Amino acid sequence: MRSRPLQHFNLSVRFHAGVQAQLNDAYRKGVLKHNEEVDKNRYILSKLIDCVKFCGAFELVLRGHDETEESLNPGVFRGLVDFVSSIDSAMEAHLKSATVFKGTSKTIQNELLDCMLEVTRETIVQQLRSTDYVALQADDTTDVSTKTQSVLVFRYIDGNSKVVERFYCFSYLKDSSADTISAAILNELNLILPERSGKEKLIAQSYDGASVMRGASGGVKKKIRDIYPNAHYVHCYAHQLNLIMEQAASKISRVRIFFKELVGITAFFSRSPKRTEVLEQIVARRIPRGSATRWNFNIRAINIIHEHREDLAECMKSITQNTTFDSTSVCEAKGFTRTLEDKEFLFFLLLFHSIMPHVNILYNQLQKRDVDTLFVQRATSDFVISINKVRESIDNLDSELPHDCQFTNRKLQISTLIQEGKETSLLNRYGLISFSTEEQSRLFDTSE
Repeated sequence: MRSRPLQHFNLSVRFHAGVQAQLNDAYRKGVLKHNEEVDKNRYILSKLIDCVKFCGAFELVLRGHDETEESLNPGVFRGLVDFVSSIDSAMEAHLKSATVFKGTSKTIQNELLDCMLEVTRETIVQQLRSTDYVALQADDTTDVSTKTQSVLVFRYIDGNSKVVERFYCFSYLKDSSADTISAAILNELNLILPERSGKEKLIAQSYDGASVMRGASGGVKKKIRDIYPNAHYVHCYAHQLNLIMEQAASKISRVRIFFKELVGITAFFSRSPKRTEVLEQIVARRIPRGSATRWNFNIRAINIIHEHREDLAECMKSITQNTTFDSTSVCEAKGFTRTLEDKEFLFFLLLFHSIMPHVNILYNQLQKRDVDTLFVQRATSDFVISINKVRESIDNLDSELPHDCQFTNRKLQISTLIQEGKETSLLNRYGLISFSTEEQSRLFDTSE
């Protein structure tokens, strides 16, 4: 088995001089030399760990593209190590004289991260086993290589009687099915809470609103509760505001269709680098995709499409006239060209261009850690006032639409859109007000 470089660095325990050292002068000198070497190596290692912790605290990438001695941009970690050596003579001497272990290679960086993670997880496991109640939070995400991985977070009361949240691990998943996700979670839980009493202390599990997670018959929630009967399901409150706004707006079919078309435009470019290249040449901007759990993220797409509508239409026409594009791209581009000239689409684009900034402001306000019930009530009240102002201005939206736009549906009248626009603003307003004060305070209680 390949030895690990960190094992060649002498960090063993310090020796204590006994009777043999008193009788043998050479042995005593050997003990002193050994202890000095251990102390020096531990000091050097502590500085390297401090550099790693600094990068982690500020979410900085450790490694650079080129970490050679001659590199002008070796990366944050190497830069920190060089900086420490400039103000620490022991570190400087180590870097100049070290032959076996210098501590700056990518292998050592990875080993330091692994060791720090192992120590942290051991501490978390000890706290989880000693606490009376534990709550589980899980979600899945993708890494830079587009591989799906599950994120596991525990919420519990530590030894200081404080409610804490601790990230525990990532688990790579072969797919996003309920069986795969629940198996990954249960595998970790079985290692952390192996005793029978551990199965009773897990009192809550929290996921997003996807059916694979919250499904009553075959979802992850049900599979976890079959093993841990006290693990009651709690919806992830971080997503709930956006889900309220999304559900309120989707009550009107034309609004629901508008957001489907909006997502279609963003997805059209994201699925093809060739289409993205044309977009960047003409519009000089990329259209960000929305998020299923963060409805306010649509504001970025709405703003770009509203501000660059003519450029986007020109981009679509360029794709249809370019003979190098496949038939699917040409057909979809023709359809989106008509969408960008449709009066109905542009009406709702302008309407939500006015509404979404207020939703975004409210979302950011309520996601702060130091919110309380009075703050939530005040923020909600300000949101309602802003939406009422938007509703009062809907009658004048027709005059702000481009003069060259036409209704694709010839039977549709602008008065119908104005009425539905007012209904949309009301649904957004009352959808939020329908929450009681208690629910609002619970919704955004992310302290600690």
